[in-house]
Amino acid sequence: MKLRDALPNGPLGFGAAPLGNMFRNISDEEATATVRAAWEEGTRFFDTAPFYGAGLAEIRLGEELGRHKRDEYLLSTKVGRLILDELEDPASRDFGEKGDIFRYGRANKVVYDYSADGTYKSIEDSLKRMKVDRIDFVWVHDIAQDFYGDEWLARFEEARKGAFRALSRLRDEGVIKGWGLGVNKVQPVELLLDLSEVQPDATLLAGRYSLLDHELALQRLMPTAAVRGVDIVVGGPYSSGVLAGGTHFEYGKVPPDIAEKVEKIKALCARHDVPIKAAALQFSLAHPASAAVIPGASKPERIKEDHAAMKARVPADFWRELREQHLVSPAAPLPIDKGKV
Repeated sequence: MKLRDALPNGPLGFGAAPLGNMFRNISDEEATATVRAAWEEGTRFFDTAPFYGAGLAEIRLGEELGRHKRDEYLLSTKVGRLILDELEDPASRDFGEKGDIFRYGRANKVVYDYSADGTYKSIEDSLKRMKVDRIDFVWVHDIAQDFYGDEWLARFEEARKGAFRALSRLRDEGVIKGWGLGVNKVQPVELLLDLSEVQPDATLLAGRYSLLDHELALQRLMPTAAVRGVDIVVGGPYSSGVLAGGTHFEYGKVPPDIAEKVEKIKALCARHDVPIKAAALQFSLAHPASAAVIPGASKPERIKEDHAAMKARVPADFWRELREQHLVSPAAPLPIDKGKV
């Protein structure tokens, strides 16, 4: 099933990674208020993962969504990591390039498992943590260089023989609506789209189709996905926060060249009275392959900003100048190319 056809209330969703205490320790009350604000603003697509705080994000999300009828929202989560009852020191975990982003999460041990049995177990555990009877879309999580280095192809092969086939079976049986990858790199998605034995329905691509990073995705992935009807859910549209006033890019410090580009975009936004969040979200959704965008948030006021940004009118001159100043690729589709402005 096409994800864009399953969206209950437009393309703006909610990325639940911050609910897993990403970067900071937030209270249950703040997490609840944030999810509640998303619902009140009209969000009906929620994405999470066992990885986020070792199950914490799923628990918190499920607690609040439990106040609503299951048919009223679209829910996605991920497989590839199992959360055990056994405890470990969060500081000892090796999350590749992502470092210790969830050091404030739960201390439950996290193990990798991309097998068919591991996939079924992961889904079963997620259902229990969120207290729901079904999950709509399932993403195979992080089979990419940023977590596994040169071993990522071995992980991909494990998933090809295990998770991909298991999820295809669940989709064909009507247990889930669809599946794909949930990754921060372009290459695994390109590899998936080249396979002939399985057909993904959509893919969550985080950080690779933002204002600050989209060149590689434009070369092959986005055009191929559009032609094949594989919907792209854009995660990380603010590039780990730097486009929304944050201090992180790619989960780490902001490099000087990125900081310089952000300042140029901010200056252009100020000249045209355009919220930078509006530029970021509307850019990410302008490509025909983009079906949804899921910024993360851990404060209710951020949710309101996101919804306002989606509705903001961005003048055509802004988009033209963005292209003329080479702040985006000349090949990147803009809202003016779709007649939206």
